[in-house]
Amino acid sequence: MAAALVPPPQFSAASFASYRPDPEYPSQAAVRDAVEAFVTTTPEPAKRGLFGRKRKEPEVPAKSGVYLDGGFGVGKTHLLAAAYHAATGRKTFGTFIEYTALVGALGFQGTVDLLRGTALVCIDEFELDDPGDTMVMTRLIKELSETGTRFAATSNTPPGALGEGRFAAQDFLREIQAMSDRFDTMRIDGLDFRRRAVDESASVVDDVPGALAALAASTPSGTGGPARVTQDDFRSVVAHLASVHPSRYVALVDGLDAVGLTDVQAFTDQTDALRWVALVDRLYDAQVRIVASGIPLDTVYPDVMLGGGYRKKYLRAASRVVALTRVDDAPRAS
Repeated sequence: MAAALVPPPQFSAASFASYRPDPEYPSQAAVRDAVEAFVTTTPEPAKRGLFGRKRKEPEVPAKSGVYLDGGFGVGKTHLLAAAYHAATGRKTFGTFIEYTALVGALGFQGTVDLLRGTALVCIDEFELDDPGDTMVMTRLIKELSETGTRFAATSNTPPGALGEGRFAAQDFLREIQAMSDRFDTMRIDGLDFRRRAVDESASVVDDVPGALAALAASTPSGTGGPARVTQDDFRSVVAHLASVHPSRYVALVDGLDAVGLTDVQAFTDQTDALRWVALVDRLYDAQVRIVASGIPLDTVYPDVMLGGGYRKKYLRAASRVVALTRVDDAPRAS
């Protein structure tokens, strides 16, 4: 599991030099330079007093990480992957859900033991959906940072607002604040890269089987043969996701070049919608093309869902399906 904690294939060569900041938004270049300085600068050793004993520091804990807060498609994951590649020593890269799945598989102490000694832990899509995750991630970051591990994280929500609107966040304010205090938060402004050069909606086709057949015939797979594709009814896929833990969605898309979805419909159940968001993230990481019929995939969230606490998750997924259904229409996002 630890060996799988590396950047997704589309970011396997991401670097600070290849990041393309939008000149209209100076914060993009500024954050790029700040993150590069963070990972390429050796942290100062802990201050020690007489006889080599570590001095007590009762004040706010030293910053042990950078936290990239920004909208969708501004290049946060690109910069996180660039930090991973530029860092020296042992390092890991994973989504928030992958780290929580690691805790689920190994237990908290087992995860601490596995990651102890890691120089840099990169956490993509940092999000807290329940109090349990809040406690786990707060403790994990605290334990590892106290042994010298540094962190780089991305999210669409500032660390002090994680969990806002989802649960009784005030009951966990101390834990959330303790985690937030360990990061230097860097705001990245800008437009959604995935939508700059395309229409504002996901692509829809009338004939999914025909489109998949044409794609399979014209697009070689990574193994050199025809593209590997699947076709399912959208509602059947959503129902199947309920029987699989989100941490295993990576295996569902492994080896696929494209997925066909027929009769896409709007969600009526928020749990189903959140499972779909998790699958979209894995499809995007693997750059699996989506061919779909029905309503556009970026319009599957009704207003009542978009007005709730998971709004930013839904908007991120909407941005990503636009890119995945329009692979031939626009450059891929940074």
